[in-house]
Amino acid sequence: MRDHHSPHREHGDGRDGFEKRPGRERGGRGPRVFAPGDLKLLLLALVAEQPCHGYDLIRQIEGMFDGAYSPSPGVIYPTLTFLEESEMISGDAEGGKKRYSVTDAGRLSLSEQAVALDGVRMRIDVSKRSLRGHDRPLEIHEAVHNLRHALQMHHGRWSPAEILRVRDLLNDTAKAIVDGPAVQPVQEKAE
Repeated sequence: MRDHHSPHREHGDGRDGFEKRPGRERGGRGPRVFAPGDLKLLLLALVAEQPCHGYDLIRQIEGMFDGAYSPSPGVIYPTLTFLEESEMISGDAEGGKKRYSVTDAGRLSLSEQAVALDGVRMRIDVSKRSLRGHDRPLEIHEAVHNLRHALQMHHGRWSPAEILRVRDLLNDTAKAIVDGPAVQPVQEKAE
């Protein structure tokens, strides 16, 4: 949304509702890997697949990202504590280390959030590709920022129809990005 006629607007002055932000997202810390709530749901799903220790979960998540990202213990263990306090998982100490297992409440929660878990796994795939590329081009950063700004400008005026419309637009766009460029069919020669 850059005004190419005025060099003074290169970083955006907000007059058009959008601004260009130099550098990486989130104050230079890089892109967020998990959306709010994603890590809780992912950890719950991983513990439901197989009881394990916190360290095992860190390694499993690192494997999901092909080694391009590894969550810190400072993020994993507080999330496990939250899930345990919420009675979604239980931790049994063996040899000084807790081994986590899913509870019935955790299984029920997972079944109720199956669609959300699919979304988490799709976002992991997108993040993995982004992390492998290390950084997005500036034009993509600007477009992501503009999208976030547009959503914030909505100011909570979300009718049921508008929620579905925007959800479908965003999910279709995410899928199209993951799928990559469309392959054009080869045209047959006219005889």
